[in-house]
Amino acid sequence: MVVACVVRKPRPGKARPFILDEFAPYRIVVLGHAIGGRLAQAYRDENLTIPEWRVLAVISQAKEIAARDVVGLTPMDKMTVSRASASLEAKGMVLRAVGLNDRRLSMLSLSKEGRAIFDRVAALALAFEDELMSALEPEEAAAFRAMLQKLELRVQSDKEKGVS
Repeated sequence: MVVACVVRKPRPGKARPFILDEFAPYRIVVLGHAIGGRLAQAYRDENLTIPEWRVLAVISQAKEIAARDVVGLTPMDKMTVSRASASLEAKGMVLRAVGLNDRRLSMLSLSKEGRAIFDRVAALALAFEDELMSALEPEEAAAFRAMLQKLELRVQSDKEKGVS
């Protein structure tokens, strides 16, 4: 299946009309919200909030990670990450230790329970992703992932240039 995307270029001297349902940033946010809502049930079943799941997922990618680095790897602000980390620590899912090379750093890692919960939720999340992506042909899925990466790189590049 081939999906065509029509880009309307305005005629000289004419402004392009704003049509919300055709505005890509809006559609991406709506899709992300819908996907997040569907996935949230898996988190709730494990007594996790969305921010806690995001922090758990980031921590799971390394043996240990500096708490400050978690902020840069999530789409959340420092306070939300701090609250989620503290909550995960209180629930016994995350362990906090002082950095070996820099005692000012808090290093986070998953506890045995945290790893088990992460593994359960990750399996559900991956099954959901498989089901969602099954709407696309394999070539479309690969193209979609490539396009996401291009858009992410563009936004990052603009951010570094100070473009808002």
